[in-house]
Amino acid sequence: MSTQLPTTQGKTVPDASDYKGRPADRSKTGGWIAAAMILGGEVMERLTTLGIAVNLVTYLTGTMHLGNAASANVVTNFLGTSFMLCLLGGFLADTFLGRYLNIAIFAAVQAIGVTILTISTIIPSLHPPKCTADTVPPCVRANSKQLTVLYLGLYMTALGTGGLKSSVSGFGSDQFDDSDTEEKKHMIKFFNWFYFFVSTGSLAAVTVLVYIQDNQGRGWGYGICAACIVFALLVFLSGTRKYRFKPLVGSPLTQIAEVVVAASRKRNLELPSDSSLLFNDDDAKKQRLPHSKQFRFLDRAAIKDSGSAGGMAMKRKWYLCTLTDVEEVKSVIRMLPIWATTIMFWTIHAQMTTFSVSQATTMDCRIGKSFKIPAASMTVFLIGTILLTVPFYDRFLAPLAKKVLKNPHGLSPLQRIGVGLVLSVLSMVAAAFIEIKRLRFARSHGFLNDPTAKMPMSVFWLIPQFFFVGAGEAFMYMGQLDFFLRECPKGMKTMSTGLFLSTLSIGFFFSSLLVTIVNKMTGSKPWIADNLNQGRLYDFYWLLAILSAINVVIYLACAKWYVYKDKRLAEEGIELEETDVATFHA
Repeated sequence: MSTQLPTTQGKTVPDASDYKGRPADRSKTGGWIAAAMILGGEVMERLTTLGIAVNLVTYLTGTMHLGNAASANVVTNFLGTSFMLCLLGGFLADTFLGRYLNIAIFAAVQAIGVTILTISTIIPSLHPPKCTADTVPPCVRANSKQLTVLYLGLYMTALGTGGLKSSVSGFGSDQFDDSDTEEKKHMIKFFNWFYFFVSTGSLAAVTVLVYIQDNQGRGWGYGICAACIVFALLVFLSGTRKYRFKPLVGSPLTQIAEVVVAASRKRNLELPSDSSLLFNDDDAKKQRLPHSKQFRFLDRAAIKDSGSAGGMAMKRKWYLCTLTDVEEVKSVIRMLPIWATTIMFWTIHAQMTTFSVSQATTMDCRIGKSFKIPAASMTVFLIGTILLTVPFYDRFLAPLAKKVLKNPHGLSPLQRIGVGLVLSVLSMVAAAFIEIKRLRFARSHGFLNDPTAKMPMSVFWLIPQFFFVGAGEAFMYMGQLDFFLRECPKGMKTMSTGLFLSTLSIGFFFSSLLVTIVNKMTGSKPWIADNLNQGRLYDFYWLLAILSAINVVIYLACAKWYVYKDKRLAEEGIELEETDVATFHA
């Protein structure tokens, strides 16, 4: 005779309310219908953000007449800002607004941003005159007013993206009760479908949407994005009565700040020799962690007042924290070396939406005799490689790794991250060799002085660099996801999202910084020339390959130093509590 958990029999969902603040009725709220209405927002966000980003460099160079380096920096700054604002969106959702309001507000902001972009492409005065055969070079560059309108649209879109991305998957998972055995199974399926729809939106962006932009005009392409976001927002709002709402949990960033401030305020106090004298308190939402000897300066945050040492101490914000709070912050600090050495991968990844697209614009993009694919659609090989690599790993590599490495999980999270970093080095080596071949072809066929001409060299020569980055992203994505979810303390699970997204953001910003430095240092003979046929882009790729190889060596040292949380706790005789299903945003 089977028994069900008590929560399965209840009519209401624990720790959840409906739109009126009443306990959420299990039969009338949540579930797949509510989750599907939320998923639509993520599909449209992905369609819009990627649809703008992958083809933006061609618009900036071809219509706004910016240089290759400047255009690449606009793209990477846009993407970096989008991911960085996810941290702001997550903080607002966890601390003030809640996920529902966050999605509603920032979807509207994104719709406004894309509408401004659409208007900027339609009104002739908001972009410079077209270059013609009679135009005396250089073409007229976009003026400050035109760029201001463009940047306003881009960064309002980035703000909307940040707010949406930080809340959609979390609010979707809120529609399932993880204390109920059956609903927890549905929650896991939800995350699988979430990744599937994210990939669907990505494929639609780099194929259908990019084709419309190149053949029907940017106004049509961006206008479709704006209409899709508005439609998704209306669908989302129509499901308000069906949603389950969870109480605000506060941001892990606040806890980190509290521990650091409390330790600083008591920096002159002497640390007790016995850790049992430090303040600690039981919290059902946290797993009590043993005291560690690393980063002992933070222990001062848990030193009790002299007046309360013999009696009952009370936790006080910004002055007295529990030892568990301190140890959770230490756990995050231990992850920072691994976190820092994954940033370089996303700097490599940034080149796939910037200079790789610029290279494709100079090459033969025809399939057969008549059909021509847009240059930005080469990104489909990156996404396709990701979708093929994940099942290939699960079906073939993971079983092989289990046998060879005697690890029941196949490759460990740190090993998967390492594979991703190595593949990023190979991608830049391949990109450098292919660019050398492209330049030799341009020189031998007389294309050096004609940057707009299409060389009779197939664009499919670029596939290797997209392939290596795509395969690397699959390993990096799986590795980072597993690592941050596994190693983040139970009381700071939402921190896993912030750590992941910040590596993307900083990686894109670092790309912009590198391009700016290289452009200034190479002076009159720029590596990244406005005419790629007269530049030395291959040297920039070699630089990235060298920096990435150095980063791999540093990463290996950090990975060897790092001790997994379950091993540390096992050494103290503590059993690791089951890892929760956490929210994650791609």
